[in-house]
Amino acid sequence: MHGAGVAGTTMDQVVDASHTSKSQLYHYFADKEALVAAVIKFQVARVLEFQEPYLERLASVADLRRWRDAVVWFVEEARGVNGCAVGSLSSELADRSELARILIQAAFRSWESYLAAELRWMQDRSELDAGADPSELATGLMAAYQGGYLLSQAARSSRPMAMALDLALDSIEGRRVRGDRASERRADAVQARTAVTYSDLTVQ
Repeated sequence: MHGAGVAGTTMDQVVDASHTSKSQLYHYFADKEALVAAVIKFQVARVLEFQEPYLERLASVADLRRWRDAVVWFVEEARGVNGCAVGSLSSELADRSELARILIQAAFRSWESYLAAELRWMQDRSELDAGADPSELATGLMAAYQGGYLLSQAARSSRPMAMALDLALDSIEGRRVRGDRASERRADAVQARTAVTYSDLTVQ
């Protein structure tokens, strides 16, 4: 289905490719929609299996750039062929199957949650501007990823992906609290906590 598309894949072709009988196939999947749902879950698991080692260790913009490098390498290896497994399914199915749309949206949300959590942690450490919205920045990164993949698929090159992710990460870099400002914010936070403690001791 990833190569031929859902519409271009019949249940008979699945039987032939899987070397099973129709009765076996329909024992596990009542219809094509049930099979497609299983394919979506499988493809999401495959994509996240590759990316999770990077996503789970995100702690800085440098880590985000390492994730970017891994993504660009992966796209370059395949020259963008077939595009993103999840994005391709979304393009084909989101307007045709509500079940498929819900599953794909859940996948995107899970994916974005890794990115948003890292950005929120940066914000908690006063490294990202307090006015930045981690969820929106994560959605922007995901949009850059999906758009970059689409253009890389057409160009048979990883360059569009690299450019899209670099622009998104540069935008995040621009929201970082730099040097003295970050130190001042951390110092203010420590001073505030110290003042509260001293006030408590004075009251006692």
